[in-house]
Amino acid sequence: MSRRALLEEAFAVAVAACKRPETIIAALPERPQGRVLVIAAGKGAVPMAQAVEQHWPDATGLAVTRTGYGGPLARIELIEASHPVPDAAGLAAAERCLALAESAEADDLLLVLLSGGASALLAAPAPPLDLSAKQAVTRALVRSGASIGEINMVRRHLSRIKGGRLAAAAWPAQVVTLAVSDVVRDVPEDIGSGPTVGDAGTIADAQAVLARYAIADPGGWSESVKPDDPRLATSSFAVIVRPDDALDAASAFLEAQGYEPVILEREAHGDARQAARRHAQAAILAHNSAERCALISGGELTVTVTGSGVGGPNQEYALELAGQIRDYAGLAALAADTDGVDGNRDVAGAYVDGATGHALERAGIDIESAQVANDAGGVLGQVGALFAPGPTLTNVNDLRIILVDP
Repeated sequence: MSRRALLEEAFAVAVAACKRPETIIAALPERPQGRVLVIAAGKGAVPMAQAVEQHWPDATGLAVTRTGYGGPLARIELIEASHPVPDAAGLAAAERCLALAESAEADDLLLVLLSGGASALLAAPAPPLDLSAKQAVTRALVRSGASIGEINMVRRHLSRIKGGRLAAAAWPAQVVTLAVSDVVRDVPEDIGSGPTVGDAGTIADAQAVLARYAIADPGGWSESVKPDDPRLATSSFAVIVRPDDALDAASAFLEAQGYEPVILEREAHGDARQAARRHAQAAILAHNSAERCALISGGELTVTVTGSGVGGPNQEYALELAGQIRDYAGLAALAADTDGVDGNRDVAGAYVDGATGHALERAGIDIESAQVANDAGGVLGQVGALFAPGPTLTNVNDLRIILVDP
């Protein structure tokens, strides 16, 4: 097996570990006396809803997922919408989810299944903010280099469904949220922007984020539901799949292939290019020490977009890494988002090794110029380095692996 094939298999193993139906079924509460109403939102909405239908065939509700991430459902209705910038379909879906929550009675169970992408897929801007203004502020935040925590702080205060509002709408019904985490430290209010949990943040905190990145204030602010709100008394929240599950599965697989797994960073964050430089140093040190190992990292890196090219944080990481490990024949790496999408394109990331830098040079490509243009995806595509596995139907942050074969 080639090193590229080995890395892609490790990615597949990591993704598979994060979408086992038995994990969802084991976390389900007791059957309620009333109805089971399901709201599944995110890139993993369909397999999560399928697991519930397997256990409770009479469950009804809505599953909202990214366009192209759909699948067969029996009684739960499928809705596809845009991600990462919300669209009219996401707006309509959010309205229907709120109405479904409001219809819940005291003996019903509202089962909320959250996975990465739910924030964008359920768009319910607070008046007088409209969809176009919400789209504009989302685009600006995504391009600014802001962390997902900062982005979601703004989202929670420009919404009628996030920041505990969905659970408040369902009160006094029982609300149980099962989440697949796609955020650093598995912070509940950041998973899907916390539609069923209290939020200690304030409008002032959200406005400070926009000021920090010089983004115009769109107005339309509303305060989120606070943790001590009595309408949350019947609501519970559990993270059932974590980014660590992907890292640990990849580690076990690569160890079985003869590589010593080394977790560089479980929760890497910050600029993608800077992370690539750190990780390249660790890989070169291991190579020079004759260590056969796999350097693994998770977390979610960011990119500040100033150019007009195409790409995403994993592609920028890979391009920077290609320059750093040039001429090291024993090094090879895959950087990919576990949801199958990096940036706005249906590309998960890229594979690079010690020869990629030479391939780029032969194609007349200067790495630094490409990075300035934010065109990592464009140039890596020219040398066949992009990795596009298609929809994975889950999302547990990034997975980066550097194989070291001295």
